[in-house]
Amino acid sequence: MNAEYKINGEVIETDRLILRAFQQSDLDDFFEYASVEGVGEMAGWRHHESKDKSQDILNRFIEEDKTFAICLKESGKVIGSLGIEKYGMEEALTEFDGYRGRELGYVLAKDHWGKGIMTEAVSAVIDFLLNELDLDFLTCGYYDFNSRSARVQEKCGFKPYRKLVMETRLGTKEPGVLNLLINPSKKITFKFSHPETLIYEG
Repeated sequence: MNAEYKINGEVIETDRLILRAFQQSDLDDFFEYASVEGVGEMAGWRHHESKDKSQDILNRFIEEDKTFAICLKESGKVIGSLGIEKYGMEEALTEFDGYRGRELGYVLAKDHWGKGIMTEAVSAVIDFLLNELDLDFLTCGYYDFNSRSARVQEKCGFKPYRKLVMETRLGTKEPGVLNLLINPSKKITFKFSHPETLIYEG
């Protein structure tokens, strides 16, 4: 089942990054990276063509309070986002009944691709969610065309869980993989449903 989650002022710090809740003052930084063609598209949404679009999304981030701003520690500049989302198909995926989990979703400014920054951010959030909040599992997905995201998830310990065709916010349907990470400190053995999409090998 989906665990309840709010950032509630939590700040996560790594060697190079500070992860915190979004603020209205982040609008310019947000628009700067979200307006670059190819950034949002890798995550299934169209790059922002106006600052008004960024403002609408920023307002939602602030209201929902479940998406971290990824900030460079050195400058404070916001270069990406990492959302602690609800995983989909909650009623269909009966293996998670009685267990607490969420799904991670993220995007990073193109100028910072290939530097290990997203792996650093995702690893820190995983540590917080599994060890501090004691969640049982996390899911995270990628489209087949996004090999960078696939590598991030592999480095962070996720294992391929299901092959799916996922609908994007662009109105397309793209094949992809949903990954799974089980809290290693717990003895959890799932009885998996829907074998037609299952690829998990433990």
